[in-house]
Amino acid sequence: MTPDEIEAALQAAFNRCDAASCPLTDMQKQILLQVVGQIQGNSHANASDMANPLDELTSEELEAFLKFVKTEEQQDRTWKVQLLNDWLQENDSGAVQFIRDRYGLQWLYRVESYHFDKYSYFEDALKLRVGDRIEISNALWEWVQVNGPCQREWFPCTVIQVEEIINGDDSFMNCVIRFQNGTEYEIQGIYEWNRYNWRWPKI
Repeated sequence: MTPDEIEAALQAAFNRCDAASCPLTDMQKQILLQVVGQIQGNSHANASDMANPLDELTSEELEAFLKFVKTEEQQDRTWKVQLLNDWLQENDSGAVQFIRDRYGLQWLYRVESYHFDKYSYFEDALKLRVGDRIEISNALWEWVQVNGPCQREWFPCTVIQVEEIINGDDSFMNCVIRFQNGTEYEIQGIYEWNRYNWRWPKI
């Protein structure tokens, strides 16, 4: 979609909110329009050229933020949506209120799933959800060796199903993904024994 089409879609959404007797405030509209502008402005930026926004936090702030994200994910809530809802509804965000006060919407928008990879002790706290984009390695279906004929390659795909499998006292998570060509593939033990074979994409 072009920027004009996106803005027109947002304006239509604003009108629907008004018609449903649930109007947005001018501040809420401004925040949403600002996010769209940032998306358009950053859509062509090279991810490898962008600094990790988590590095900008102090050690205390980082600890509080990671704890907040992990708690939200464990409760099956999307952490970024929770923060945006707090901001739109002018609610206090508790231990992570400093994000709104010190860093703001621009910082929040810059945080992507792959930024958490740097903090290896935290990487599994982000749950895969239907619709997430990830990259998977050909090591799932090929014998890949460091100096062998088949090298590790990464392929973009979309998560279409996540399911917990319970077998007696054991449980593990399976994930079905869809490649861009429409082919589907099931990854067993997505967290337990195949974590090495997928990653968050660097957009």
